[in-house]
Amino acid sequence: MTVNGLFTSESVTEGHPDKVADQISDAILAAVLAEDPAGRVACETLVTRDLIVIAGEITASGSVDHERIARQTVRRIGYTDPALGFHDGCEVQVRLVAQSGDIARGVTRDPRERAGREP
Repeated sequence: MTVNGLFTSESVTEGHPDKVADQISDAILAAVLAEDPAGRVACETLVTRDLIVIAGEITASGSVDHERIARQTVRRIGYTDPALGFHDGCEVQVRLVAQSGDIARGVTRDPRERAGREP
């Protein structure tokens, strides 16, 4: 069967805003899980000119400094020059809330269930 159409795909390189955003989200996830291995993270990061936005839901017993993690990640990648329009000193907005009760009830399992026994 012949299909007529156009196939496109996107590939981004290191330093692209999508890659930077992913690295910030990954660093936040790692920090939360280091504090609380049972922590739950549904976190997205948006990166644009002079701005980082971290949003989503995080529930964990420990706490991490999300802004500090974002700045450290951007610095590690090498964005330290304000002339670039994006750097480790840019504005960081954190819009994180605790996981909704409905989602928590849907994913929380009784410890006996995790051990393979009926609750």
